[in-house]
Amino acid sequence: MELEVGAILDGKVTGITKFGAFVSLPGGRSGLVHISEIAYSFVNDVNELLSVGQDVKVKLIGIDESGRINLSIKQTEPPPARPAGNRPRGQRPPRGGESQNRTPTAYQGYSPRGGSFSQPRSAAKQPQEPQDFDNMLKHFLSESESRQSDLNRGGESRRPRRNRRG
Repeated sequence: MELEVGAILDGKVTGITKFGAFVSLPGGRSGLVHISEIAYSFVNDVNELLSVGQDVKVKLIGIDESGRINLSIKQTEPPPARPAGNRPRGQRPPRGGESQNRTPTAYQGYSPRGGSFSQPRSAAKQPQEPQDFDNMLKHFLSESESRQSDLNRGGESRRPRRNRRG
C-alpha cells in the first residue's frame, strides 16, 4: 500500500512515550503522532488521552528523508470554535476611544539631533498610500534609508573626541 501525505488512515496505538505515540498503519508500517499533534488543547501527558491498543484515526502529515512517518490525530477533526472573547496571541484590544487603525502623530516632528520638536510634517511631504506591494516596498526602503542616514549623521557628532599625543 502506497502512503500519501494528507491521507486519513485507521491505525492502532502500539506504544506511548513522553513525546508522543507510535501508531501501526495498514500495510505493516508505523508512524509517530507527536504530542503536539494529539489534540488542539495542551497535552501534558499522552497517557491521559491515549492507551496502547486503542484504535485511532490519523492523518499522514509527512514522510521525512529517513522514511519516518509523521502523523496527526487532531488534524482529522476541525479545530474547536473559539469563544467570542478570545483573540489570537499577541493582539491587543483597542484602547478606549481609539480606533485600531490609528497612526502615531505625537512624535512625527521629533528631531533626534536637536532633541526638540519641530513642526509636524506637512501633508504635501507625506506620500499617498501605496497601492501594491512593490510601491509599499519602495516607500519603505526610501524611508528606511532616509532615517538611517539621519541616524548616522546624528551619531557621528556625539562621539567623544580623544586627543592623542605622539
